Amino acid sequence: MDKKIPFSTYAVIGTMLFGMFFGAGNLIFPIQMGQLAGTNYSLALFGFLVTAIGLPFLGILAIGLSGSNGLRDLASRVHPVFGVIFALALYLTIGPFFAIPRTATVPFVVGFEPFIDPSQAKIWLAVFSFIFFAIVFYFSLNPAKIMDYIGKYLTPAFLIFLFILIAVSLFSPMGNFVEPVGSYINEAFMTGFKEGYNTMDALASLAFGIIVINAIKRTGITDKKEIAKATWKSGIFAMALMMLIYGLIAYMGASSVTAIGTYDNGGQIFAAVADHYFGSYGAILLAIIIVLACLKTSIGLITACSEFFNEVYPKISYKTFVVVLCIVSFTIANFGLTNIITFAIPVLMFLYPLAIVLILLALAGPLFRNKQLVFATAILFTFFISIIDGYNALIDSVPAFEIGFLSSIAEFYKEFLPLYSIGLGWIVPALVGAIIGIIIPSKK
Repeated sequence: MDKKIPFSTYAVIGTMLFGMFFGAGNLIFPIQMGQLAGTNYSLALFGFLVTAIGLPFLGILAIGLSGSNGLRDLASRVHPVFGVIFALALYLTIGPFFAIPRTATVPFVVGFEPFIDPSQAKIWLAVFSFIFFAIVFYFSLNPAKIMDYIGKYLTPAFLIFLFILIAVSLFSPMGNFVEPVGSYINEAFMTGFKEGYNTMDALASLAFGIIVINAIKRTGITDKKEIAKATWKSGIFAMALMMLIYGLIAYMGASSVTAIGTYDNGGQIFAAVADHYFGSYGAILLAIIIVLACLKTSIGLITACSEFFNEVYPKISYKTFVVVLCIVSFTIANFGLTNIITFAIPVLMFLYPLAIVLILLALAGPLFRNKQLVFATAILFTFFISIIDGYNALIDSVPAFEIGFLSSIAEFYKEFLPLYSIGLGWIVPALVGAIIGIIIPSKK
């Protein structure tokens, strides 16, 4: 018989989940948003929370409530082949190709590079990333201990140092909010909404869901309904903590302009805020915050990716995948943060609509009895939009990749497709696809 889980266990699992989600990107995006939004801070924050909090929470619920045994199982409701391909694409994106290398390059760029001779930066990046991934490798070897490593130790340590900086900014504000700039003047909500995509958390939620479920099972809960209930409660704890911190960080950014001026990215803003309050000691505090934030996220990602690839290729051991992923991530990290971001954005713009539609379909599945045709048609129609979204982002970064007929399709979408101009062109096609799937009778 299943036993009841005490609140302390929900808190530890929720803290573990928060720790895996909350990396350096979750620090640098909201503080920059706060600076740019200024007096429209509240609207921008609300939009940001929808995608940076709401979507990841729905992703965790989609895995927990659907009874799926991970992302591959969930995506196979579209088609088994799609399940494998989509899962591979998502895990490679949040894994060794983009997200994991970023966990090493961001702390180096923000916390260490300002103090290094530019001519020596590449050498020191190699040294730093090697040490970083050696630590990640050690902690990732035993996935059963991940709840202890991240939930009990790394995340609390990270929060202590972060709240030192936040508390000082609250009790001694840097200044008043200034006027918003750019798209935050008239489109604060939607700009914040799209800014939330950059965290990658909605994609990561589909990968982290199974880690949460396994952590719950290790507490003695095996019934599907009880697992779903525990997933929901742990997710609420994690997302509430993230919401609080996002609000405080965005407030810090919005109140900082008159004291420190504006900067090109959130990492530089954090560095300036830390220097404003603590002088040279601020650099040390910031380095500790960023390293802890990225370390715990990297451990979570390596663990999730290694467990997935071990499931797909069981003949290769979990430990071997940890080694391979750490080596590949180390190699790509040394191409530099700018290159990683340049090629990550097109992939994210392609995958995000597919992931969002899959999450919503999984949650709404009982309404149409999880009919496979609904999953298939909705995802197919979404694909025709997301592939162009990815293409547009690619040619924005690398114009040499422009292809004539794809650009013509993009112009057609822009002119005729509702909501396309604000980055939500996939909504109507996904709804139409789902309705078609419901109407067409299934073949026995």
